[in-house]
Amino acid sequence: MSRWLLPVWNSFSNGICRIERVSQKEKKVQYFKGKSVYKGVTMGPVVVYKKQGEQVKRKAIENPEAEILRLRQALEMSKLQLDALYEKAVTEVGEASAAIFEVHKMMLEDEDYLEAAINMIRTECVNAEYAVTMTGNNFSQMFSSMADEYMKARAADVIDVSSRLARNLCGQREQGTFMERPSVIVADDLSPSETVQLDKKKILAFVTVHGSTNSHTAILARMMNIPALVSTDVQMEQLQDGMIAIVDGFEGTMILNPDASTCAKAQKRIREEEEKVALLQELKGKDSVTSDGHKVMLYANIGNVGDIGYVLENDAEGIGLFRSEFLYLGREDAPSEEEQFEAYKQAARMMAGKKVIIRTLDIGADKQADYLGLQQEENPALGYRAIRICLKQPDIFKTQLRALLRAAFYGNISIMYPMIISTSEVQRIQAMIEDVRQELEEQGIQYKVPEQGIMIETPAAVMISDKLAPMVDFFSIGTNDLTQYTLAIDRQNAKLDDFYDPHHESILRMIRMVVENGHRHGKWVGICGELGADAGLTEEFVRMGVDELSVAPSMILKLRKIIRETRFKA
Repeated sequence: MSRWLLPVWNSFSNGICRIERVSQKEKKVQYFKGKSVYKGVTMGPVVVYKKQGEQVKRKAIENPEAEILRLRQALEMSKLQLDALYEKAVTEVGEASAAIFEVHKMMLEDEDYLEAAINMIRTECVNAEYAVTMTGNNFSQMFSSMADEYMKARAADVIDVSSRLARNLCGQREQGTFMERPSVIVADDLSPSETVQLDKKKILAFVTVHGSTNSHTAILARMMNIPALVSTDVQMEQLQDGMIAIVDGFEGTMILNPDASTCAKAQKRIREEEEKVALLQELKGKDSVTSDGHKVMLYANIGNVGDIGYVLENDAEGIGLFRSEFLYLGREDAPSEEEQFEAYKQAARMMAGKKVIIRTLDIGADKQADYLGLQQEENPALGYRAIRICLKQPDIFKTQLRALLRAAFYGNISIMYPMIISTSEVQRIQAMIEDVRQELEEQGIQYKVPEQGIMIETPAAVMISDKLAPMVDFFSIGTNDLTQYTLAIDRQNAKLDDFYDPHHESILRMIRMVVENGHRHGKWVGICGELGADAGLTEEFVRMGVDELSVAPSMILKLRKIIRETRFKA
């Protein structure tokens, strides 16, 4: 539970337990399992969030052009609403989370989306609300079928945008939820628009039946530091407002109608967690150094410039993974050199001398970027992606390299290349860097050739890391893909959850091998995958000699605490 909720919580939490003692005989304790997106414990009354509105019906129309005019008017109204939501979100959860509404505006302006809806109106003579609903469903299914977890989660955004358009066409007002006291929000799913309209001061936790760990609800929960569960096995029709729930983000469980003993235990854990949060805040400004003086670099992973405020707020020592592909998605052509240069330069300046490691374009055939000539593939994870696209399309790659070298002149930028499997790939990259350097030199443009490293995310790269190390300045281990490729398991396939083991001995041996080979050649080695944020492995990583951990900003202080309590030499 967030610290600013504690005073309000204390005003009624004891009453919850008293109510439970009186009415427990009439209630049955129920346990539900979900996927945790933020670890914490809270307890409070349930508010069941129900979707509004009737199902959109297909209607025949006689004047398609008049219907298209209605659609365009609804589009303008929707844009104004999104502007208002953006401003509200900025004040409540910060610019990084508010950026989702800028993305929604871009979706509304997407030509493919609009043309599909307009064509349906003209060719089938149907009402606009039906056309946008069906178009939204089609686009949502397209996103849902993608392999990339982030892109899968965008399916909910498409539905959100289409629902907004349909509501405006039907003349419906937006829904809000009134909460008299701090509550646990339980919903089938929550869209970005719905979450931002909730009263943030009265949200104890989010629990959804559907959704993913990359959904906006999950992102918002991490921003607010409140427990949240998605994919929870609860039946919505069994719930009623006012039922008492305990949400445990550590165990990934929700307990309904807890008895007095369980209630008391939850209160004790809540107080303990609040004390831990307060202690973590005291670590801001302190070094990530082991008890025997060994320094570990503790960096943050981000998706765009808008996330840097959150990086600074959590006192990260740098940025270990800046995902540059977000500059390339959701548009009709590749970002220009100037556009990229300004974004990279802004990131460097905002970090004020702290390291910013920018990963070059890491996009795959499962992500929409028509200008790259990507096609559907049977297995995009093993297909035409990342550095393979860059080396096959040198014009696109050189444009990014020019922007990166120019931006490096203005700050502490490093470049990182993804999906490397051979020394020949590194040699080709180095040749392109030299070409770009000569071009900038001849044109009299200020530049700097920065530190350059590669991601180790394939077993091939692990096995030849002794040969790769002399060619680069650093290694960054991408444990997400490395685990997937090593175990031959699609981490998006829920049927394989019982077999997917990120702690598998083979993965840990590979990490140790990469660290040893890097250090043998005087190169630092980091981890930027999800495993880097696994607090249960932090001590082991430190003793392996991992030099850097790059994690979600919310994990920075938690890992710093563990590092400062660890001895490098056991």
